[in-house]
Amino acid sequence: MAGVKQPDDKSHFILPDLGEGVHEAELIKWRVQVGDTVKEHQTMAEMETDKALVEVPSPWNGVIGELCGKAGDTILVGSVLVRYASKGASAVTKPQTVSAPAKQQAASAAQHAAPVAKVDVKVDANEDAGTVVGNVSGSLGVPSRFARKPEHESISSSANKSLATPAVRRIARELGVNIQQVRGTGRGGRVTASDLQAVSQGAVEVTRETAASRVVMAQPINRSNNDNVVATMSEPLSVTYPSVNRDGVKECIPFRGIRRKIAQALDLSVKTAVHFTLVDSADVTKLDRKRKEYSAALGTKLSMLPFVMLAVCKALRKHPTLNANVDDTNEEILIKEPIHLGCAVDTDHGLMVPVLRNAQQKNVGELAALVKELAESCKQRSVARENLVGGTFTMSNVGSYGGAFATPIINYPEVAILAVGRAKEQVLTKDGTFYAGFVLPLSLSCDHRIVDGAEGARFLNTVLGLLENPDKLLA
Repeated sequence: MAGVKQPDDKSHFILPDLGEGVHEAELIKWRVQVGDTVKEHQTMAEMETDKALVEVPSPWNGVIGELCGKAGDTILVGSVLVRYASKGASAVTKPQTVSAPAKQQAASAAQHAAPVAKVDVKVDANEDAGTVVGNVSGSLGVPSRFARKPEHESISSSANKSLATPAVRRIARELGVNIQQVRGTGRGGRVTASDLQAVSQGAVEVTRETAASRVVMAQPINRSNNDNVVATMSEPLSVTYPSVNRDGVKECIPFRGIRRKIAQALDLSVKTAVHFTLVDSADVTKLDRKRKEYSAALGTKLSMLPFVMLAVCKALRKHPTLNANVDDTNEEILIKEPIHLGCAVDTDHGLMVPVLRNAQQKNVGELAALVKELAESCKQRSVARENLVGGTFTMSNVGSYGGAFATPIINYPEVAILAVGRAKEQVLTKDGTFYAGFVLPLSLSCDHRIVDGAEGARFLNTVLGLLENPDKLLA
C-alpha cells in the first residue's frame, strides 16, 4: 500500500492509498488495543473499500498509543489512523472521519485534506477537472462556503485556448460565460465548474434550497484496454425525506459499507444510462447433453453458466459495440478490444462483481474454474480490488436462485448486461413434432444511448444461435 508518505519520526501512521481510485475506507474493526506492542507487518485494523475487505498492517514495531476512530467510521486516505506511544511524539490532528450527518457539511473540509482524499459530498468540482456530468441549469450555483475560491478573481488575458473538458464547456455555454476569458484553478490550470460559477455569479451566495438541479460527479474512465474506473455518484444538493414510522422495528441496520456502495452505483446507472431490455429463450437440449459430457470428462460438475459465457464472448466479437465503456465526461464511446467479463456474485455482505479478464482466451473448463475461484474469494472477502474493476460486459446468473427473466441494471460505465435464468424442462415442438427439451431464459439490458434496439436483438440472437448449436459453440 503506497501513495501517502509516512512520517519519519514514526510517531503516527496515516491511512495509505489502499488501491487505485480509493479515497476513503470504512473502519470495520480493530485488531489491536491501546497499549498493545505490535510488530512490523502485524495487522492492526480491518477496513472496507468499495467492495473489498482490506487488512491494514503496522509499518514498523511500536506500542499503540491511540486508535483514531471507531468501527463504522469512514476515514479519508491521508488521515491519521494510529498514534504510537513513543518519546518525542508530536501532536497531530484527529482523523478525518465522515459520519452520515456530517457528510452534508464535509465539502469544505475536503479541500484541506490530503490531495488524494475525497468526501462523498462532491459539491465542488475542483478535485478532478471536468468531472461534472449531467444537466446543470443556468440558475445552479455553488455555495461560496463549499466552492474553492479562485486564486485570482481577474480575467485571464491569455490568448491560448483554455483547458477544459466538454462537460465544463457545456456549462459555460449554458451560463453564457466566455470560457477563453476564465482563469482556471483546477489541476494544470484547467477551468472547472466552480470557476465558471464564480465568474457568472460573483460573490452572490446560492443556498442549497435554491439549487435548481442535481450535480453528479464521475471519475474519469481509464482509457486503456485493461482497466477502467467505476464512476461514483454524489449526494443531491437538497433532499427532504418523509418521516418513517419506527414502531415495531426488529433490527436497525446502518446503511453503509457494501450496501451503500451498491446503492450509489445502481442509482448512478439508472440516472445515466437509458435502459431497455430484451428477453428470449434458447433451446439448450443439445447443449445440456454436451454439458454432461464435459462434466464427466473433467471430473467436475459444470453449470450452464460457463457455456453461456463462451457464447457471449463469441457474440461480442461479432457485435463489438456491446463490449464497451461510455465516457460521459468526454462524451465518447470506448470500444474495448479484450473482453473483461464481469460475473455478479451474491454474498452475505451484498452483491459483488468480480471480473474475468481476457475471457475471450478461455475455454469452458477455464471459465468454470475462474468463476468458482473468484466467487469464493468474494464470499471470503479476500478478492483483490483490481479484480472488481475494469469490466467491459457483465453477466448475472439469476437462475441459480430459481429466477427466469429479469430486468438487470447495467454495471455503469459498461453498456450492456445479460441475466441468465434457470433452465427448465418443457414440451417443445420442431418440424411438427413434440419433444421434451430444456429452455434457458435470457434477459439483455442495454444502454440505448449507445446500443440500438436492432443491434441488441442481433446480439441476443447470436447468443441464442450459439447455445442452440453446441458444435459451433465449442468448435
